[in-house]
Amino acid sequence: MKKGILILAGVFAMTFVSCKDKAAEKVNEENVEIAADRDAKSTDFPVMQFSETEHDFGNINEGDVVEHKFAFTNTGKAPLVIVSAKGSCGCTVPEWPKQPIAPGATGEMLVKFNSSGKPNQQIKQVTITANTEAGKEIIKIKAMVTPKAKPASGTPVSE
Repeated sequence: MKKGILILAGVFAMTFVSCKDKAAEKVNEENVEIAADRDAKSTDFPVMQFSETEHDFGNINEGDVVEHKFAFTNTGKAPLVIVSAKGSCGCTVPEWPKQPIAPGATGEMLVKFNSSGKPNQQIKQVTITANTEAGKEIIKIKAMVTPKAKPASGTPVSE
């Protein structure tokens, strides 16, 4: 037990003695300016501003494949890079620009919706992963899908 306390005291003493040089004198002013400039720029994020964040296809028939282009503008101060875009289910497929969108430039996100097997009211979302401050943006589509007519059961079979 005494050995442990002595070893701990020795480590503490060596740590205290080895830090006696003034750290402030070792700082290079040029590096401080570079770090300050870098930190100031780190707050410059792209901003993905959509002209609309939701689109209603209205009434469509089951089995229809519809699509809509969501227009957006990068209103931020840095290039916008869209990493991925995913629909809330396999029936909703987004297509996005792969190249960076410069500040002030516009782009389009195409969203396709396949209504097969999706009767009644449908509301789907697309989650966009990008280098914006939030990191995720969301757009939505909706449609009232009219079900396909089903054959009536119990009808007589002719021979």
